[in-house]
Amino acid sequence: MTKIYEAAVLAQASLPSAAWDLTNFLLNAKSQIQQWGGLLLMAFGAAGLVWGGVLGIKKLMANPQSANQQSSWGTIALLILVGGALGTGGWSLVSTIGSGGQQTITDLGGGTVIVQTLDQVSGFLGGASK
Repeated sequence: MTKIYEAAVLAQASLPSAAWDLTNFLLNAKSQIQQWGGLLLMAFGAAGLVWGGVLGIKKLMANPQSANQQSSWGTIALLILVGGALGTGGWSLVSTIGSGGQQTITDLGGGTVIVQTLDQVSGFLGGASK
């Protein structure tokens, strides 16, 4: 009986502590939303890929007189390309594109912009130089 009691005490001592603070809640919510969002993007990507294939086959099989009622080849190609990219990349693809945009904005914000009015530029449109 003593050995069972000691095993139960050891099992209780090794349990992780439950941390119910705002930081852990938000970190878990962020990772869960990223996971669900990535899966949703992958589903939309697969749907776009399939719909692009359907429209492509439909356009190839169509009557030439009804060509103005169909999607263009550019739209079909974009559906297939973007659908394939989102279907395989999901959240990581969107996150990578977003981080590239963030770097561009950071680079633009760190630079110096020099503004000159037209009368400060000598010789602009044949004006007299000062």
